[in-house]
Amino acid sequence: MVRGSVGVIFGETGTLDFKLLVSDSTAVHRGAYIKAWHETDGWVLAQVLSITRSSDSFTLEEAKSGQRKDKSDDRIVAEATVIGTRDSEGMLRSPVIPFSPGDLIYVADEGLIRSVLGLSGEDMNIGLLEGTSIRVQLSVNSLVQKHCSILAKTGSGKSYTAAVLLEELLDRDIPLLILDPHSEYASLKVEAPEDAEAFKKFGVTSKSYADRVTVYTPASKAINPGADELFRLNGINLTVKDLTSIFPENFNTTHTGILYEAIQKLRAEMETYTLEDIIFAVSNDKSKARWNVISMLESINETGILSPNPTPIEALVRKGRAAILDFKGVPPDMQSMIVSQICSALFEARKLDRVPPGMLVVEEAHNYAPEKGFSKTASTDILRTIASEGRKFGLGMMVISQRPARVDKNVLSQCGTQIIMKVTNPNDLKAISKGLEGVSSYVEDELMRLPPGVAMLVSNDIERPILVDIRIRKSKHGGESVNVLKAAKAKGPAPAPEVATKVPVAKARETHVPTTHVPTTPVTAKPPVQVEAPPVQEQEQPTSPPPKRQPSRPPRNEGGKLFTRIFGSGK
Repeated sequence: MVRGSVGVIFGETGTLDFKLLVSDSTAVHRGAYIKAWHETDGWVLAQVLSITRSSDSFTLEEAKSGQRKDKSDDRIVAEATVIGTRDSEGMLRSPVIPFSPGDLIYVADEGLIRSVLGLSGEDMNIGLLEGTSIRVQLSVNSLVQKHCSILAKTGSGKSYTAAVLLEELLDRDIPLLILDPHSEYASLKVEAPEDAEAFKKFGVTSKSYADRVTVYTPASKAINPGADELFRLNGINLTVKDLTSIFPENFNTTHTGILYEAIQKLRAEMETYTLEDIIFAVSNDKSKARWNVISMLESINETGILSPNPTPIEALVRKGRAAILDFKGVPPDMQSMIVSQICSALFEARKLDRVPPGMLVVEEAHNYAPEKGFSKTASTDILRTIASEGRKFGLGMMVISQRPARVDKNVLSQCGTQIIMKVTNPNDLKAISKGLEGVSSYVEDELMRLPPGVAMLVSNDIERPILVDIRIRKSKHGGESVNVLKAAKAKGPAPAPEVATKVPVAKARETHVPTTHVPTTPVTAKPPVQVEAPPVQEQEQPTSPPPKRQPSRPPRNEGGKLFTRIFGSGK
């Protein structure tokens, strides 16, 4: 063979695929990019899909002894798929005439790979093309405007990959609002440990984003001491829809009617009212069902999420800043309500140009936008709306999930960029292959074999799915798994169980029980079981309306939109 060639085409050929006899096994492997000279189209890019090795002279005696004397006659055959070449107008074309048996095959050069695959982005450095030193860069506009999804089984590196993208977006001053249920992204504030070899490989340096990241908690500083600020929703002049969206499954038509009547009376009597006022008004209702309504309203009040001084949406979405909403210590149903309210306010604010264009990051998206048939949450509808209409207003969304089959297909189908890491669940593989563009059976097989840190990138800007070795993070990774064995050794053996006896107070003080103060009132309380029963002796309710109260609060804004009603004006 000609010097520099790594194989030759043989056998039956076509315009979309061919077989080659490999002469250099070190240069040709599964997934390798190769090129062949075509008589009419010039250099054409192809990729090796499979490769086999066989020998006709390997004798039975050699097999029994487990030794081979001569491997020089081994036959290495690879199957390749044709990607194509660019024409004079820059369009990707595949040959219309089959390749000729005997045509030589060469290793593809970086320029041809970049040109044909469409790796022309110059903004975001997310890693290297697997098996090469070619840097993979994405367009910020394409990623944000056309949405992005990161899908993988747990432990495959989806949160790590998401943080890499967030670092790139922060470096370009893109506003970020991150919904973080597992306290993983606050580590953006900490510089990554030095790893000179890895940093040099990917062309990055360690960096802290502490001056750009603010962590908010809907709970309290006692539950989430790492948070920077408290997050609160507006507790003034709440509507029936605001309250029923918190526990939608606990309110039936009777409860909603009682609540509606109480709020209408308050509106007629008062310029501003609070949740306590609503509870007082409901207590004057004559229906026995009022006790269930009062119980649910008090459960909401105990969470402390409602406040006369809510967190304005303008404080959360700012140029070059990332706001992390850390849901540590918040029950799932309350999380869904908060996500619904904050996303609705964000969408309305963006439509009115109250906040700059940016990206909404939804971690564990299957909990907030579940597929039909699994569950229904308060946040599903608004996330569907942002996925389908957010592009018009410069509001992008990053969807992250370890269960693709359980994420709403209307949301996933709107993602123009998909980053998929190792997936083995058959239902998830089926959902990926059916719901995402450019995913074939070959891609499904690859997804089951991907090592941690390697992702398959499917994008409208790239001609076919490619494998990317995701770059190292500039900031510290916050999603590491707990080393159970190490923690057990550090703690030592568990003490023997003690007999349940009454210990004197003086003796109890001598023990090593932590003395940290624990709030007596739970921060997040779930509504009790609904029982349609009044107290043992119900007193006759007064027929006259409650005395009119005039609280010294500013008048409510009758024309306010959803975001001003929930988050305030921000003034």
